[in-house]
Amino acid sequence: MKLKLMAATAAIALSAAAAQANTLVYCSEGSPEGFDPALFTAGTTFDASSHPIYNRLLEFETGTTNVIPGLAESVEASDDGLEYTFKLRQGVKFHSNDEFTPTRDFNADDVIFSFMRQKDEGHPFNQVSGGTWEYFQGMGMPDLVESIEKVDDYTVKFTLTKPEAPFVANMAMDFASILSAEYADAMMAAGTPEKLNTAPIGTGPFSFVAYQKDAVIRYAQNADYWKDPADVENLIFAITPDASVRYQKLKAGECHIMPYPNPADIQAMKDDGDINMMEQEGLNVGYLAYNTTMEPFDNPNVRKALNMAIDKNAIIDVVFQGSGQVAKNPIPPTMWGYNDAITDDAYDPEAAKAALEAEGVSDLSMKIWAMPVQRPYNPNARRMAELIQADFAKVGVDVEIVSYEWGEYLSRSKELNRDGAVLLGWTGDNGDPDNFLAVLLGCDGREASNRAQWCHEPFEDLILKAKQTTDQAERTKLYEDAQVVFKEQAPWATIAHSVVYMPMSNKVQGYKVHPLGGHIFYGVSVE
Repeated sequence: MKLKLMAATAAIALSAAAAQANTLVYCSEGSPEGFDPALFTAGTTFDASSHPIYNRLLEFETGTTNVIPGLAESVEASDDGLEYTFKLRQGVKFHSNDEFTPTRDFNADDVIFSFMRQKDEGHPFNQVSGGTWEYFQGMGMPDLVESIEKVDDYTVKFTLTKPEAPFVANMAMDFASILSAEYADAMMAAGTPEKLNTAPIGTGPFSFVAYQKDAVIRYAQNADYWKDPADVENLIFAITPDASVRYQKLKAGECHIMPYPNPADIQAMKDDGDINMMEQEGLNVGYLAYNTTMEPFDNPNVRKALNMAIDKNAIIDVVFQGSGQVAKNPIPPTMWGYNDAITDDAYDPEAAKAALEAEGVSDLSMKIWAMPVQRPYNPNARRMAELIQADFAKVGVDVEIVSYEWGEYLSRSKELNRDGAVLLGWTGDNGDPDNFLAVLLGCDGREASNRAQWCHEPFEDLILKAKQTTDQAERTKLYEDAQVVFKEQAPWATIAHSVVYMPMSNKVQGYKVHPLGGHIFYGVSVE
């Protein structure tokens, strides 16, 4: 293992030295779950797949939540909000690899394939590579999308069963990336359909070259990109889970950009004349999700009692070191629809202990899951878990901290019978409250994006009503009411919202901190 990692590091250094101006090296924080973004939810995966390799019908303008044309030049909605007709861009080329050379340009067949494999349980690709489709399921898309019709080669019509206010923004999300139906057919015929996930083909600014697990991902500039080609010829992800090692590589010139610095290193980075430290309020939330299907966590009074035992201010001081703020709601305060009138659970260990006793809970033992990688909403999950462990011990609750490799952590934590409470979080995908409240807490997301396995009818009614009106004032009131219900029921302990810091070499030009959390290297150059 050591030899493999040393070899990978040496190769990265040689590549960077050989073509410094034409190569961008990103020290990423972890390995992707795979390269088919519809199958997964982690930002680590989207950074390595949907952003460099693929496009969507619609896109988010980098650095904003504005929706702009992508593979669709335009979209037209019917007056009743049930039909969306996409006019597709012509002349868009797919990548090729050693096993596949496309014989045609992107067209409507690729759109139909990319979505129907997620919707149709009988589709040949529905179960390939696990077939979890976590976003598609969690957003209620199987029931929402009645049909997807190919009007002609460059026109596709989506018909919905009911109005869905966030639908246009949702179509710019990572899960909606467009894959090649022709490549899928070729790989199915070859008996290797999983190569859609392991050897990806897209239309994006970079084509996939190679992946050495837990070490390096290599991409090449797509010279045939339908926009202008990327500003660098080579893009390298040097997978470096330790933030201190990422910092050393940045200082040594072995990488140009790194995410998620240790909070303790931020001031030194700001003082370093060779480093440009960018920062932005994160559209995120970090939380502890109880499994609300398991005793005693199926009791909201128990959950609220545990929430009162958590000293969130201490977590902000120790874990975030000034780079975060206490979270009282499941959506960030920078998002419209935020209910600032909510009162947070007070930190009161004595009251927490009394409340547990009143519910007949004593000698409780539980697990807290701590993620193995840094995330924008949690720079050190292990340390956070240790602080919560100490807080719970004060009220008589014994905690065992567990963790798993990142992909396994995400997979296991979705299970309906998962034990204990899991530390996770979310960065908004589209700037809409629905993306937090429905995806993370709606009934459709159970056993998928809803890690609390929580389905509560009064909450569900509010978020479903909010989806079906385009009146933002009405939607705002419904989301405010939903946050009241959330606070009463406490499926999570809301922990923190963070500031996102992005340190990079002063040689890097054109990088924009993206409010939706992605690290996007199209339009970025190295002097």
